[in-house]
Amino acid sequence: MANFKLRSTGKAASADAPAKKKGKTWFSRLNAWLHLWPSLISGVILVFVCLTGTLIVYCDEILEYSAGDARYVSVGKEKASAEEIIAAVQQFDPNYQLSQMVFFQEANRSMRIRAFHKDTNKLTFIYVNPYTAEVLKADPNAHFFFVTAHLHSSLLAGEVGHWIVTISTIIFALGCITGLILWWPKRWTKKTVNDSFTIKWKARFKRLNYDLHNVYGFYSLLICFILSMTGIFIFFHSVGEVISKAFGGSSEHVETILPKADEKRKPQDLAQFAYRALKAHPEKKNAGIWVYKLDKVGAYAIQLGVAGLKSTENFDFVVYNRYTGEEISIERPYVIHEKVENTIWQLHMGQWWGQFGKLSTFLAGIIASSLPITGFLIWWGRRKKKKKTTAARFQKSDRSSEQVKSALS
Repeated sequence: MANFKLRSTGKAASADAPAKKKGKTWFSRLNAWLHLWPSLISGVILVFVCLTGTLIVYCDEILEYSAGDARYVSVGKEKASAEEIIAAVQQFDPNYQLSQMVFFQEANRSMRIRAFHKDTNKLTFIYVNPYTAEVLKADPNAHFFFVTAHLHSSLLAGEVGHWIVTISTIIFALGCITGLILWWPKRWTKKTVNDSFTIKWKARFKRLNYDLHNVYGFYSLLICFILSMTGIFIFFHSVGEVISKAFGGSSEHVETILPKADEKRKPQDLAQFAYRALKAHPEKKNAGIWVYKLDKVGAYAIQLGVAGLKSTENFDFVVYNRYTGEEISIERPYVIHEKVENTIWQLHMGQWWGQFGKLSTFLAGIIASSLPITGFLIWWGRRKKKKKTTAARFQKSDRSSEQVKSALS
């Protein structure tokens, strides 16, 4: 049998396995695992939730445009009563169930009624002349955003859908934190700063995709984290109550302390209280009041600001006794509760800083929708590379074995 020698190469002499690379810390490995695998599992849901959420951001502006000329009327002398307005809507179509009435500060603006149709179950915005009580337009386009909002929050799958979306949202919030840790450069040099904050548009696809995930993910990180956390707060009401209490608020809605309805007494006209509230607060654009449970309470709780599909911008509210017309003073903890809850909705809808807030939220929503896709492509590319590397190692090992056998023979 022939003798043979193995030449020294400076590497491990064992032919069983390649030398191990310098390992990462357990925290780095855990962080990378938490960023990758939960996001991969929930990726499809996250893309869908982010896309539907992005569609809702400008829903109020789109619905305003959709109303067209029905938004404006000729200024009259006297305003119609709420009773006359409701009667006109019922005459227009008795199948409409009214849920909210919105009165505007501007004298030439029509009033807007939110209603559901009994037959179609579609959400409709009805525009009415506040002077003549004439129905100007019934716009069913609001239903598109109503459905989109429910797809966003529950996939139209009830309680199970709510939980699926919420768990995916928690994973997304976790991905924001772990992603920031992965993004953070070990050393702040000119090269790492350039790589971390700029996109190399002329680079190959793999590098470009990595930059789109890494750089845009960082720029949208804060808003994405706020959107995910507010979504979690909206689902878990108890968390919202904790936040309200932290600011000195109550754990209950103001409706719980309002006087009950008295069937023996006749309430005063709702519309006059809405205009009274607007006159007392000229800086507010409109006054909205929910009327679907009005027969159960003895007060008008009027929300002031800019009433939107899901929240009120520049929010405030005032409460009047339905029978005496007297303004009801609300204890501060209940006021704080209402404002905290509305703020959470405003942050989630992008209304936190007017049009700048909406644009920022819209752009962050687009980026958030792309992150699971670009992240998957990064993982898939590395997976294919790892397979090729493993195959090359096996081939090299096979050749080494053949050489050993040849030398031994």
